[in-house]
Amino acid sequence: MMKQLQNGLAAIALIAATALAASPAKAQQKSEIALSRQPGIFYMPSHIMEKRKLIEKHAASLGVSGVTTKWITFSGGGAQTDALLAGGVDILNTGTGNLLLLWDRTRGGVKGIVATSAQPMTLISRDANTKSIRDFGPGDKIAVPTVKVSTQAIVLQIAAAEAFGADQWSKLDANTVQLGHPDAYAALSNPKHEVHNHFSIPPFTFLELKNVPGAHVVLSSPDVMGGPLSQAQFFTTTKFADANPKIIQAVRDATKEAQDLIRSDTKQAVEIYKEITGDKTSVEELLDLLKEPGMMEWNLEPQGTMKFAAHLYKTGTLKNQPKAWTDYYLPVAHDLKGN
Repeated sequence: MMKQLQNGLAAIALIAATALAASPAKAQQKSEIALSRQPGIFYMPSHIMEKRKLIEKHAASLGVSGVTTKWITFSGGGAQTDALLAGGVDILNTGTGNLLLLWDRTRGGVKGIVATSAQPMTLISRDANTKSIRDFGPGDKIAVPTVKVSTQAIVLQIAAAEAFGADQWSKLDANTVQLGHPDAYAALSNPKHEVHNHFSIPPFTFLELKNVPGAHVVLSSPDVMGGPLSQAQFFTTTKFADANPKIIQAVRDATKEAQDLIRSDTKQAVEIYKEITGDKTSVEELLDLLKEPGMMEWNLEPQGTMKFAAHLYKTGTLKNQPKAWTDYYLPVAHDLKGN
């Protein structure tokens, strides 16, 4: 498995280097901007931005008229990073791990714009004997989106290092199995399934706790990280940012307006989310979900990312250690109080 991980990272490094080398010395200013995201309520600011054409609005206010946006949904962060490096999209909205890995492999050629959300992830178990990560035995399987490299898998490594000792960070890697969140929810719902544990995200966290007999919380990402961890942020290549500084500013301003709407009129924000995504969950259920602890962490500043980066560097996933979060974020965000 470690060899597969190393091969995967090497492939990303090669793709990144090739893509950047093949790019023009200076990217051209663009009027049609392609942006990507993943499914789920984590990405609600982007749905509001799409519905209300907020990037277009703020670009016009900065003197750039005629801007249009195209939003593309990918199933995972890996597909998004491939699209960015291949030139298929201009700006991504996905996880901290993807940002850090691309920043590292491109030697600063990819950087963040602003964060969008930092909702909690929760390790759920339906096994009554599993009350902490110290209770996992060799045969206890833990579902994560991608073994070793997903945000959940890395947070589990950080938790293991804290529980068992710094040199034991990979102790639970062998327990992890790769399942998408819907499949992991189905596994927990089946009492005969061998997977009893799932490092979950909303809304699956709440569905499991509500519908799976015996389901309970083992730990949550804020417990491990000492606070919220950014789950989604906008990022792009520095060549695109240098050629389109007003678009970058417009993305920041549009994100803030979308986040402000979520706080000031949560019901309207949820209705927009449902319209754009086709989510069949009722407005009332989504509003109840957003009342849960940590579910209103919609902030521009990156949260928890330096602790995440420090772990990746210690374990060899990152070859370069950032000195501050501003190393992997563009200057447009440097006035924020990130961490």
